[in-house]
Order: sequence, then structure tokens, then C-alpha cells
Amino acid sequence: MLDCLLEFSSEFYHNDNMIDFQLSEEHIALQNTVREFCAGEVAPYIKEWDEKSHFERSVFDKMADLGLLGVCIPEQYGGAGFDYISLGLVCEELEACDTFLRVAMSVHVGLNSLSVFSWGTEEQKQKYLVHQAKGEKIATFGLTEPNAGSDVVGMRSYAKRDGDDWILNGEKMWISLGDVADHFLFFCWTDQEKQKVRDHSGISCFIVERTMPGFSSGTLHGKLGIKAGNTGYFSLQDVRVPKANMLGAEGEGFKIAMFSLENGRYTVASGATGVIRASRDASVAYANTREVQGQKIGNFQLVKQKIANMEADYQMAHLLWLRCGYLKNEGLPSAKAASMAKWQATVRSETAASMAIEIHGANGYTNDYPVERYLRNCKAAVIYEGTRDIHTLMQADWALGLKKEKAARVILPPYASNDAKRTSN
Repeated sequence: MLDCLLEFSSEFYHNDNMIDFQLSEEHIALQNTVREFCAGEVAPYIKEWDEKSHFERSVFDKMADLGLLGVCIPEQYGGAGFDYISLGLVCEELEACDTFLRVAMSVHVGLNSLSVFSWGTEEQKQKYLVHQAKGEKIATFGLTEPNAGSDVVGMRSYAKRDGDDWILNGEKMWISLGDVADHFLFFCWTDQEKQKVRDHSGISCFIVERTMPGFSSGTLHGKLGIKAGNTGYFSLQDVRVPKANMLGAEGEGFKIAMFSLENGRYTVASGATGVIRASRDASVAYANTREVQGQKIGNFQLVKQKIANMEADYQMAHLLWLRCGYLKNEGLPSAKAASMAKWQATVRSETAASMAIEIHGANGYTNDYPVERYLRNCKAAVIYEGTRDIHTLMQADWALGLKKEKAARVILPPYASNDAKRTSN
């Protein structure tokens, strides 16, 4: 029996399809680069930016110089040509510093650029994607409206044909980088009859530029967290766009939105994992220095329990997003994995940040320590890209067989071999 097991083990570990948990040298180098960038360019200033709700635009120029704003976009379109694991590593490192950094990656890369790469024409890629991947232009994603969030078909934005152009009208709310971005994905109804019966096949997507006449935007104030980031709204009033600016075919807007949100969930999951890690690290440092009753609080069992729970949550969340990244790299269906990773990582980040404050005691309730910022920041991620309740229902439906994971579009990811078909759901 032992000989059989050893033979099986040998075959398994030499199988080309085995899951390898070892990061490549390129992954580690990228991870270290982002960590050094955060330590030198953001960490010394983030407390002040957060206190003043100051958006520091120059940070994104520096991220662009490092190639982060096009990290997983092919080199032929101005990107760095890395894979989905790289995107996840970048997001985890950025949010371990502050959430506003990861949010930019989510909307610029995950929601917009990957969608333009996967659904756009060659003309659209050259006109928009190249500049976005190089960081020359900042991009975001407009789906949520004042009266329509998770209920996508409840949106009111619409577009009407006018010759070879489309006339766009509508307002989008709670848009990350909404008041600073240059390019926008705008989802709206192009079939009014289908809107009446809530048939999502009547929704289309357009690429909109800030400089187009009729476009306006503003910044939302008074947020609980992510105060160093820009969150806003934008409005389109009779904005004329050429038909060449429609992303995908007419009526494919809902499919594009779901494809985009899956990528967004992946970035949110990996980012939230960074919050868990940061909460753990801050708690360990504090527990090893703070003394009560003549001993370090790290010696107290209930403090150890909290730190142990953070460690377990970090390992679970990290493995969940890595698994999702692996599926994406292989071109395999990953909607279920992205949902699970996003759901668990964000919920556990909220728990970890709360426990970190408890370990810090009264000090954790002030901004003298970063843990109160972690808690304020992480709350948003439990809401956007699908609330915890929505993901709970989705996972239950998959488990019960009420929901099937299926391919919606054949995609060749930037890192996939050209001799194999890849599917993305």
C-alpha cells in the first residue's frame, strides 16, 4: 500500500496540471515593488489624506510609472502583460496600505480595462485601452444609479439612435473615481420596449469621455471611510457618441456588466485579504509591546484567540482569491469562485478590523493607530460588487443546483495560449 501511495504521489507532483502554491520570481518581485511603493509614497501621508478627505492624484501617476495600472493588460496594448495572480497580489498589497489604492485598481483595471480588452474592437483598444494601460488616462465604470444598485434592470438611463450616433441620458451614483476619471463605461437601455418588461437584453454599454459635451460630474462627501479616495457621480444630458463607442453588440450590456463585476469581485476579494493581513500585523505589533499587569498583552489567552482567528481568516481569504486567480489564468469558469472569495474575504476583513480595535483598546478608537481606518474602509466592500446577502443567496443557489455556472463568452485572456479555447462566465 505504501509503495502505491508513493508512486501516486510521485505522479501527482510531476503532473503539469497540479496546483502550485509557490509564487514565481516575477510575482515576488512585483509584490515587493508594490510593498515598497506603499511604504515610501503612501504610508507616510495616508493619515493626513484621510483626515482631510484629500484625493492625491499624483499617486496614480506613480502607479502608472510602475506599470500597475495595466498590470494584466497585454504589452501590445500598453500593459505589463502579467497574469490574474499578479493583479490579485497588487490589490492585496495596495489595500494593506489603504483601500483607496485598491479601489482604483478595481474600477480602472478590473471593471473597465479588462472589459474593453475582452469586448472591445481593435479600434477601441487602440483609442482607449492603450492610454489606460499606460496610466495616461484614468477609467471607471458606471452601472449604479440613485434608484438602482443591485437591481440592474431598475436603471433609468437610456440611449436613442440619431443617425450614426447615439444620444445618451442618465445619472450614475456612487462611482469610484467618478469626479476624476477620463473614460467611463456607461450602461443604459437601448430598447425601451424591453425596459418595460425588465428584459436585460435591452441594455447596452458605451464608452464615454469626460470631454464630451453634456457630461458633468461631482464628488460625494461625508463618507464613513475610503476618505482619501474619490467617490462621485456623473450625469449625461443629451451626450452624443458615435456608434463606434458602443462596447460589444447592442443588447450585450448586461453580459458585459456581469463579466466586469466578476473581475471587480476578484480585485475586491484580494484587496480585502490585505485588510485582514494589515489588521493582524498591527495587532501582533501592539500585542508584543503593550503591557498590562506587568506582562505583554500578547500573553493573554483571549488576545491570542483574536490573533489566531485573524491568521486563520487571512489564510482562508488568501487561498480563496488565489484559487479564483488560478481558474481565471486557466480560462475556466470562475464566477462561483469570485463570489465566494469576495463574500468571505470582505466579511472576514470586517471581523478582523473590529478585533484589531478591541486588541488596541481605547487606542484603537483613535486615528493615532491605523486600525480604526481599516474598519471604516472595509465596510464599503461588504456592500459593493454584491452585498454579503446577495453572495449568500448566490452560493446557496449554486449548492442547491438552482444556479448553473456556465460560459457566457469565449475569451482568450492575455496570458492564455492561443492554441486552446478559454471560457469566461
